[in-house]
Amino acid sequence: MANKGLSNIKGVSKQDKEMIENIETMMGPEPEDMGLMKNVFWGRFREDLVFPYPRESKEERDTCDALLEELEDYLENEHPAVEIDQEEYIPEWCIERLFDMGVMGMIIPKEYGGLGLGVTSYNRVLELIGKHCASTAVMVSAHQSIGCKALVMFGNEEQKDEYLPMVAREKLSAFCLSEPNVGSDAAGQESFSVKTEDGDYILNGEKKWSTSAALSGLFTVMCKNMVKNPDTGELEQKGVNALICTPDMEGVEIFENNRSKTGIRGTWQARIRFNDVRVPKENMLHKEGRGLNVALSCLNYGRCTLSAGVTGAAKSAMDQGIKWAQTRYQFKRPISDFELVRQKIARMSALVYAMDAMLYMMTGMLDRGDKDIMVETAITKVFCSHYGWEVINEVMQIMGGEGYMTEHELERSWRDNRIHAIVEGSNEVMQSFIFAYGGKKLAEQMVSVQDALTWDTDEGIGDNLSRILTAATNPTVMSKALPLAGQLFMGIKPQAPEVRSVHPALRSQAQTLSTLIQKHSHYFKMASKWEREKIVEHQAQQARVADNAIYLYAMITSLSKMDDQLRTGEYGPAFERDRAAFEYLFDWFENKIHENFGQLRNNADDSMRKAAEAALRFNDTLPNKDFYIHEGSPLGRDAGKETPTEHIKQFPGDGVDPRTQDRAPGETDELELDDVPAASGDGAPEEPKPAAEDGVA
Repeated sequence: MANKGLSNIKGVSKQDKEMIENIETMMGPEPEDMGLMKNVFWGRFREDLVFPYPRESKEERDTCDALLEELEDYLENEHPAVEIDQEEYIPEWCIERLFDMGVMGMIIPKEYGGLGLGVTSYNRVLELIGKHCASTAVMVSAHQSIGCKALVMFGNEEQKDEYLPMVAREKLSAFCLSEPNVGSDAAGQESFSVKTEDGDYILNGEKKWSTSAALSGLFTVMCKNMVKNPDTGELEQKGVNALICTPDMEGVEIFENNRSKTGIRGTWQARIRFNDVRVPKENMLHKEGRGLNVALSCLNYGRCTLSAGVTGAAKSAMDQGIKWAQTRYQFKRPISDFELVRQKIARMSALVYAMDAMLYMMTGMLDRGDKDIMVETAITKVFCSHYGWEVINEVMQIMGGEGYMTEHELERSWRDNRIHAIVEGSNEVMQSFIFAYGGKKLAEQMVSVQDALTWDTDEGIGDNLSRILTAATNPTVMSKALPLAGQLFMGIKPQAPEVRSVHPALRSQAQTLSTLIQKHSHYFKMASKWEREKIVEHQAQQARVADNAIYLYAMITSLSKMDDQLRTGEYGPAFERDRAAFEYLFDWFENKIHENFGQLRNNADDSMRKAAEAALRFNDTLPNKDFYIHEGSPLGRDAGKETPTEHIKQFPGDGVDPRTQDRAPGETDELELDDVPAASGDGAPEEPKPAAEDGVA
């Protein structure tokens, strides 16, 4: 019995069915060997994937340690973190220093001028930078994790020879995926390319949020692959292309260099217009129509390095917060004497321990080439971005009014790290992804069993009886159906997985983990039974299951890390802090998981939906002109309130801003392939200019 895709679920709306089909196409075929967390959804535990805790080689660690020593000296004594935040740009000399140290070419192979470091070393460096300056961490990460990572992973030898030395030692690179109407919906590109008779591609469209693009010498651009239908002559989409572009190509317009932001103010996010840009056929990355594979592969790395930056910031903030609590006196004693402050300290300690454990478990998986890791990278991103900022927020509360003051620098970290729950896939989208992709194969089996053995009102009596009798006499179908029925209707759970590889001192936590994995799989199945086809739209239920998967991954990786610490004989105050944090994490997260189990059956979701609907209806009565409306809204660009610019620093670029024209974001000039000039230039942009005193770059 072949498992059916989730788009075949009966009773799902046409809109949701199309969304599922698009996501399944975007994700591609399932890896044959399921990863750690997909197995957890089945109630299994792949010990071989997490024990022993992964470590890089001694040679690589020594190389990275030397780089960290040089980098830390620079960050502590020279790097202008406050100036970067206040002036909203990273000085060119800082970028040059990072190139000179090799920081900007860490992941690029040595033969192309880089350091050739692994993912773990790369993230150790990003963690250190994130401790000092989030803007710089984001710039370094965007350049290597997504900007030129596609070229490292998918480029051919000619492409690597031409471009990698430049981005390893001289010029920044940018990743062009997001658009005015494209955020988390990566498959919904409006930019497009059409192949000419001589094999080149004509690129049109608009890109947004491209970090460092105004300063870059290389763009990786995602766009729809439009192919002419031989029968109708009409252009039809056949996948997504990943194209290498350079800013000097005719028709490339960076019409906005940057926008003023709440945090990571030193980073620049450009808006780019591609007007009939001829891209040579030699600049196709990977394969025609397979660009989403490129994008999704790069995002795995971006989600790790994002997590590294916020982990560094959270560790630094925690130490500051604890020191403040011990030295700030109220009522004739330090505020660290009070239990609610101690609760904050304990939670920060537990969360930082888990962030570190899951981050470097994840980098270890990437270093050894694990194939099925998209659920794990999504979990790492959600956990670190959410709880990393929560740690910083708790420190803000401990420091009180003084924490809110600019001079203590915490408020900069507080502003900088709020962005991470939004970018690289918003956390809400990631929760649904973790639920759906983590449990996809199990859900497909459940749907296939249901379709084989249950009555279908769309079929006649004869067809129903024939199908059900055939399935009921098929040993393969029944071997799957009977255990599932026993679990769903009689509460007979499969045996809990064994955790054998753990240090004897951790047997209690290992047993807790085993039981929770068994229950997680059970409640995933029960939620699917209770919700049936409504599970597709009931994202609050999805989030509860996803959150439990996130807590379990935190517990698994923390168990492996503590196992490693015990086996290597760690001791002293730092280890005692870690041991206590680990034990509290297990107690705390076990309670949170059981709370979610209960809320899967007893929750306030019905009244929540009614309250949301009522609020939406009331908001419809308010005039659009009084509010800011997204530029890509079907209502049009001028539907809402005009954004103020008078007292906000502006970063205009060159070319015409399409928002000033009567043209939709995806609309382009009339496509005349014969009139488009050939691409020219060496790919180097004009020298970047720092922001002028009047705010214009």
